[in-house]
Amino acid sequence: MNKSALITGITGQDGAYLAEFLLEKGYSVFGLHARRASDTLWRLRDLNILDQVQLIEGDLTDLSSLIRALNKSKALEVYNLGAQSFVATSWEQPILTAHATGMGALNLLEAIRLVNSDIRFYQASTSEMFGLIQEERQSETTPLYPRSPYGVSKVFAHWMTINYRESFEMHASSGILFNHESPLRGIEFVTRKVTDAVARIKQGSQKELRLGNIDVKRDWGFAGDYVEAMWLMLQQDGPDDYVIATGETTTVREMCNIAFNHVGLDYEEFVVIDPEFYRPAEVEILLGNPTKAEIQLGWKAKTKLHTLITMMVDADICRVESIK
Repeated sequence: MNKSALITGITGQDGAYLAEFLLEKGYSVFGLHARRASDTLWRLRDLNILDQVQLIEGDLTDLSSLIRALNKSKALEVYNLGAQSFVATSWEQPILTAHATGMGALNLLEAIRLVNSDIRFYQASTSEMFGLIQEERQSETTPLYPRSPYGVSKVFAHWMTINYRESFEMHASSGILFNHESPLRGIEFVTRKVTDAVARIKQGSQKELRLGNIDVKRDWGFAGDYVEAMWLMLQQDGPDDYVIATGETTTVREMCNIAFNHVGLDYEEFVVIDPEFYRPAEVEILLGNPTKAEIQLGWKAKTKLHTLITMMVDADICRVESIK
């Protein structure tokens, strides 16, 4: 295989795993990279692929840089994983979130239309679009009711993808991914916040873990499994939208129990409920129905939650021990 792919958000969790996956498939992998003061390349280094990807400076909010990136990469597949993706931050920075997460997707769709409308496009949609759930199990036809600026911005991007698909006959697909985690997850996300705290509490450098509502339920999978589904969508004859999920839901409380129990600790002795971490509008439960992806893509989640969380705890223990 001698294809080129362009990934926005290549320095994030999903972008890094997708880059690794595509490199193994023989792709030339390009990544849109917005220059930042802090180190954003650590995930690519952790996977030992930094020297195998080609970074192109650009930003989703700048249409001209997207056009240049498409021309330079000559990509036949574009994966839009770039966004302001932390839900809590979207209430603090709703306008930035709308520009990067919502308008960013539109900018990229328009750039593809102008440069080469035959490029296959993947949009990273999210289960946060379901928000105040309208069905017990959420599928591709479940009505959307987002409960955060992030969710609203993703709905805009999702429907723009559908609109460009229908208006310009573009091969544009959306993956409605439910929560997916890994050792590469950002520390601001609850799963990684928990596993990092477990490692530090076990070491003795941290005494407690402060969390918000731990009785919310989420459908958690492994990001390394989910990037395969992204690729499979762009290999289909026609574009479509797919829910990517495990089909199982678990509380944050139980996730904490798994993480602490892995190192022989009782989570109830260390977890402190702090109202500061409650969302202004909470999404109480998310449970995906991945039947369509299983039937049409032949994709199924492989990694169970217990395996995922213990993998993350072990990785954080290694990190903590390395900086003693």
